[in-house]
Amino acid sequence: MSEPNVLILGPPGAGKGTQSERIAEEFDVQHITTGGILRANKDMETDHGTPREYMDAGELVPDPVMNEIVEKELDEADGFVLDGYPRNLTQVEALEGMTDLDVVLYLTVDREELIRRLTGRRECPECGATYHVEFEPPETEGVCGECGADLVQREDDTEAVVQNRLDVYHENTAPVVEHYEDTGAFVRVDGNGTPDEVWDNVKAAIEDAA
Repeated sequence: MSEPNVLILGPPGAGKGTQSERIAEEFDVQHITTGGILRANKDMETDHGTPREYMDAGELVPDPVMNEIVEKELDEADGFVLDGYPRNLTQVEALEGMTDLDVVLYLTVDREELIRRLTGRRECPECGATYHVEFEPPETEGVCGECGADLVQREDDTEAVVQNRLDVYHENTAPVVEHYEDTGAFVRVDGNGTPDEVWDNVKAAIEDAA
């Protein structure tokens, strides 16, 4: 399929970012993430203020503001892979008024595997380099290969926090997944394999939607 419109869904640790980057490169489409477009449009004037006003106050950017920003990005894109939006049924309804989706990919990963992936991440507090104790370890255990600083586990990646993040994700996004399950564009993809194995299934699902 040439320049498809793709939505990718899945819990934290499912590999959405990795697969989205490969989709963007393979199909020559724009990779649209909520974090990326919020940073790029912090001062965009909307009917409900700018994203910066909410971000600086430590508040969630409300749906109406998020919807306007997403619509702007989609209008400028010739094909896209959308990652991180929609997060609720209000945003689903808004998205349906903006564009048509060719395929909705839902990456499914066992909870134990998600916890293993997320709790194994390590970060360098000095240069920002990232590692994983199993999948991408540094040459010297616990030491950054870029600058030699001691690696740390982010608070977000401790098991207690990860468990809570997964609970919140499933509670909030279950209605979104259920909505798309009832559409012909929905494809469930097993995300338990290696990135290359998952990519083979992701690529096939997009090509089959052509």
